[in-house]
Amino acid sequence: MQLEELKLITASNIINLRTQAGMTQAELGSLLNYSDKTISKWERAEAIPDAFVLKQMGEIFGVTVDNLLSSHDEWKPIPTEEPETEQVSYSTGRIIAIAIVGVWTLALTAFVALWLAGLIVWQVFVVALPVSILVYMILICVFHRRRHLQHVIAAFVLSLFVAAYLLSYPRYHPWQLFLIAVPAEIIVYLSCNLKNPPKALKIRHSTNRRETKNNG
Repeated sequence: MQLEELKLITASNIINLRTQAGMTQAELGSLLNYSDKTISKWERAEAIPDAFVLKQMGEIFGVTVDNLLSSHDEWKPIPTEEPETEQVSYSTGRIIAIAIVGVWTLALTAFVALWLAGLIVWQVFVVALPVSILVYMILICVFHRRRHLQHVIAAFVLSLFVAAYLLSYPRYHPWQLFLIAVPAEIIVYLSCNLKNPPKALKIRHSTNRRETKNNG
């Protein structure tokens, strides 16, 4: 297979998988630590990603590297301007925001309902904290926006300890819970950094940052 033909096939597959996932070039670039201009070059068949990036794409889209390099349909270059008839895409950021606001709205509704019944139960907001973080964590995994997943998991674990403390207050003051929180946060950090990034990836990230700076 000629190199130019392989570029066309790969470009077509990237376009199809990205659009089916409802992702923009910028969103895919963010997951791969590349600029949207680089993604555009790949989709115009002007260049082809290296093997490591193809493996990353396969993990993002749930396909094999061989699938990315195999012909499935006829390649069509992407237009410079998207046609008006293109399928509508949705903002994942706004979907996540709506879900989180929904959690707090439910908590506020429960608080007001109990208040009207003569009970002041502020603890519903304490429960809403870890629930909202959990919802956020699930959605960023669903939408493949896992760049800061480690920090979100750490925040969720910490929120559980905070919720346990506040729910026990003022009858008890179990500050000792936070002694457990410290090693728990360390475990989260170590678990999210089990793999050492390849040296080639570090060099590529450095090159990409210079490229983004020059383009800016």
